[in-house]
Amino acid sequence: MQLGFYIDQSRCSGCYTCVVACKDWYDVAAGSASWRWVLTIEKGKYPKIFVAFLSLSCLHCANPTCVSSCPVNAISKREEDGIVVVDQDVCLGNAECGMFCKDACPYSAPQFGAEDGAKMQKCHLCIGRWSEGKKPICVESCPMRALDAGPLDELQAKYGNIKGVEGFIYVGENKPSIIFKAREPELLR
Repeated sequence: MQLGFYIDQSRCSGCYTCVVACKDWYDVAAGSASWRWVLTIEKGKYPKIFVAFLSLSCLHCANPTCVSSCPVNAISKREEDGIVVVDQDVCLGNAECGMFCKDACPYSAPQFGAEDGAKMQKCHLCIGRWSEGKKPICVESCPMRALDAGPLDELQAKYGNIKGVEGFIYVGENKPSIIFKAREPELLR
């Protein structure tokens, strides 16, 4: 089984509730590290404009290049659910390593704090919440219900199999575990 995310770009309002909920739930310090972030996509020229938002995090790829790039094997992919996790006790940190995992990830999911020696951190799909029968905190906090998570095959059956939207490039080598609903740029037509 592979767990993944569904993102409905047509519903996301760019409110950042998912970002704040994640940082609060996991006590991620204010600053450079964010396990979830929101992109703003703007296209066109007045009066024909297009604005959309895209909430992203680690996409728990089927073939995560961050795993193979780590010189000390601090990153692994769990067989039982496909979640990509980091062992911070093994991670060398930003001062010693050179942040190979961050450079290898096409989605910039591995995060490091600004302080010397900061260990890699990233979304782990709220591992502990799944065992309690709960979805990730970002999903449950979204006021627009623009996010969902679950087994990738179930998400595909429920939402379809769109792999790319404005602001996102699907990297086939990595095979990110994500499904989208696009916001159509109707005003640009």
